[in-house]
Amino acid sequence: MNQSKNKKGWVYTFVCNPGADESFLGFYSESNKLNFIPAFHTKEEANDCFLSLPREKGKKYELQAVHIEELTKDAEENGYTVVMVDGDGKIIESSIE
Repeated sequence: MNQSKNKKGWVYTFVCNPGADESFLGFYSESNKLNFIPAFHTKEEANDCFLSLPREKGKKYELQAVHIEELTKDAEENGYTVVMVDGDGKIIESSIE
């Protein structure tokens, strides 16, 4: 997972336990019966939303820029959907094309 400036095709998402045991931060929506990974268009939106995201005590979280194709592929392989979120935590896109 590479760090990069946010150019076309790149989004920001949080990684749990960066390093050898890393994974993307994902959630389950009970109302939609959906596993999802929140992604953000900008680093600022991600940082604005971070404190309102549920997190597990004792885990380290790191914001990383990830190419949307890599994120979507990893998400689909693990039964998740990528969801674009704004800085207030509101869903702005429910699928990535």
